[in-house]
Amino acid sequence: MKNHLRTFTLLAALTALFVGIGYMIGGPTGMLIAIVFAGGMNLISYWNSDKIVLSMYGAKQVDETHPGSVVRTYVADVHELADRAGLPRPKVYLIESEQPNAFATGRDPQHAAVAATIGLLEMLDRREIRGVMAHELAHVKNRDTLTMTVTATIAGAIGALANFAMFFGGNDRDRPGGIIGTIALMLLAPLAAGLVQMAISRGREYEADREGAEICGDPEALAAALQKIEAYARGGYRNHQAERNPAAAHLFIINPLSGQGADNLFSTHPATGNRVAKLMALIGKVAPTRAPRRTAVPVSPSGPWS
Repeated sequence: MKNHLRTFTLLAALTALFVGIGYMIGGPTGMLIAIVFAGGMNLISYWNSDKIVLSMYGAKQVDETHPGSVVRTYVADVHELADRAGLPRPKVYLIESEQPNAFATGRDPQHAAVAATIGLLEMLDRREIRGVMAHELAHVKNRDTLTMTVTATIAGAIGALANFAMFFGGNDRDRPGGIIGTIALMLLAPLAAGLVQMAISRGREYEADREGAEICGDPEALAAALQKIEAYARGGYRNHQAERNPAAAHLFIINPLSGQGADNLFSTHPATGNRVAKLMALIGKVAPTRAPRRTAVPVSPSGPWS
């Protein structure tokens, strides 16, 4: 019930912001158009937010029949971890990006999907990959994914609508606020995206880390994965899809945007060092499971797709 109320409140706030931008651009007519559009967008994003986000990142579904052994292991581990967590087995996807990262999406556990980048499979060892996917399954278990994916969809629409402000709706004198209002709207668009991201509580990441460590039984592996992903994300492995869609950055286990490592007011994630410290404190307190081979995933010229 708490999660549903939180989702409703967030959607209401985002919808109000969207309608307000419509009014600033086109006055009462623009506001009415925005209301109709927002209503339709909310319905579409509720039922199809997972498909929208997966399409945004060019994710491709994979299963146990995939010819690549690395991918088959990845899928099998996700299924085994889902069984351990008492969850329906989610759909499993791959994203063609060198940056190691991952996210979960879907409106509920019965319609969930998890996605990892090729970089994650190539640069992390199997224990670390399991830790990352356990974290994502914890988001599914906590039903965070609906709020996170719908937020990404609407936040992206808000940013796009604000960018049309300079080109839509007659001359500036006819718009509420005139040229000053239009300029203010353009300046506030990045702030709006930041506020949306702030609405996704950092506490969810800490909670998903804790539950993820319990699901995989290996908090040290998840801690090591977070450190590696952070280092790679800041070391030149850019996620170009994420750079084009910054409003969805909060979906990933580590902020995928270059140059966004600091933990500040508008950060979408807690500081990685803080997350690692909390995970290391769980060592000995989480029931361990039989760990798979620690060896790193071999990198072949054709990558894990083959």
